[in-house]
Amino acid sequence: METMDAERFVRLTAAVPSHGCGVERTLKVLDGKWTTLVVRELLNGPKRFGELRSALGNPSSKVLTDRLRALEHQGILTRTVHAEVPPRVVYELTERGRSLSSVLHAMLVWGEQHPEHAPDGPRAR
Repeated sequence: METMDAERFVRLTAAVPSHGCGVERTLKVLDGKWTTLVVRELLNGPKRFGELRSALGNPSSKVLTDRLRALEHQGILTRTVHAEVPPRVVYELTERGRSLSSVLHAMLVWGEQHPEHAPDGPRAR
């Protein structure tokens, strides 16, 4: 963010109660590590369950299924079952889901500009 954008952000968020602000609503959609990473993977195009699971480092099937169902319920992705034997299920972002691209891009830029570092010592309490 540029300085003016950061200042505008602070002004806008200061005037809104925290329970109704856009940051909180965004975090409700991108709830948890796997959810954000699912969206990241689907930004590259539709994927099947196994492809997603492999790309994410093999989270448990239950966790991935729960995340996919939540994103489908929120209108972030669609689940298409193709009438084949065995059935082929494909997940794809909706327009609403693709609109998260700029959010994930901002996270990517921040993460690249601020690499992880070990704390200097015991945390202050």
